[in-house]
Amino acid sequence: MKYTIALFGITKEIVGNSSTTLEVSDTLTTDGLLTLLRAEYPQLAAIRSLLLAVNNEYAEQDLVLSERDEIALIPPVSGG
Repeated sequence: MKYTIALFGITKEIVGNSSTTLEVSDTLTTDGLLTLLRAEYPQLAAIRSLLLAVNNEYAEQDLVLSERDEIALIPPVSGG
């Protein structure tokens, strides 16, 4: 399975690109995907409230992903 993940804010800076791709032999849950991303990019583990959006909606940790899903890694945002 090949998953493409859109990156924003600090996650884009950590990875060095606006998206990244992970290829794995099995399907993943959102939690499994986050675990793999944190292993590949250890600086992501320091971000406490990192979320995944799947198909334009925030995703639960146990959501099973499809290669066709639009996946985005959402860092915490601040503003006023």
